Amino acid sequence: MSEPTRPDRMNPFPRLALLLGSLLVATASLAAPGTLDRIHAQGVIHLGYRVSSAPFSYLDANGEVQGYSHAFALRIVEAVRHHLRLKTIEIKLVPITSQNRFLLVDSGRIDLECGSTTHNRDRERLATFSNTLFIAGTRLLTRSNSRIHDLDDLGGKRVVTTAGTTSDQLLHRLNAERETAMTILSARDHDDAFATLEAGRASAYMMDDALLYGARAKAAKPSDWRVTGKPQSFEAYACMLKKGDLAFKRVVDQAIATSMRSGEAEKLYLQWFTRPIPAHGLNLEFPLSEAMRALFRNPNDEPFE
Repeated sequence: MSEPTRPDRMNPFPRLALLLGSLLVATASLAAPGTLDRIHAQGVIHLGYRVSSAPFSYLDANGEVQGYSHAFALRIVEAVRHHLRLKTIEIKLVPITSQNRFLLVDSGRIDLECGSTTHNRDRERLATFSNTLFIAGTRLLTRSNSRIHDLDDLGGKRVVTTAGTTSDQLLHRLNAERETAMTILSARDHDDAFATLEAGRASAYMMDDALLYGARAKAAKPSDWRVTGKPQSFEAYACMLKKGDLAFKRVVDQAIATSMRSGEAEKLYLQWFTRPIPAHGLNLEFPLSEAMRALFRNPNDEPFE
């Protein structure tokens, strides 16, 4: 009789084949087409834009997308076209909100979002971020004749912010630390938040200072409003792309760095923050800060927290 086959003498090749199969599946997953591959194959790039984040990304009176961040997005598209050696790239614009932007990037419905999105460590779990485009401080917008000058003046008052933003999260955290609580109202978007303030349903609007200057500039009478208060945090705005797509990030970062080191970014800043802009000739009157000058000298992708 032949000796029964012992387990340690069994043919190792089935197990080896199984192991190799697993490795091939993992390798195939790692080699799955990235954003650049998809753009090259389709000749199309999907850009996310904000409807009311002036002057970063917004619709003008003619329904055209405008803004400082959008200008960077268009330069990134040109860099991608050159990198892929394509004659043209079709741009498809996709409107986004604070609430759905991460989902749209993660699902691949948009390839790039350049607006007023804050890059922080917590959000790196959800997406990959480019070099910083802008540095903002979180402050307050109130009526010019208001007695509110800083956060300490808001006890017992109603304060509005935009839902799904870092300012929304910060305001709730600060409120939890206070003896006299504020009533926090969450608006659908930045225009809705200012409308809430303008209608008197809130005493102050808390948001990044550049967006507050944008809201003030769009008001029927800008002099009726003032941006006030010590910044409660600093925010690094960046473009957002699918998590882990480092090949695409390299092209995006290089395009931003080139614009900053060449002096083009400073010209864009002066265009969008210190001069009349579409629509209706609004002027934010927001001078270039030392933090922005330093960023232009040394482009980087470091968040503040």
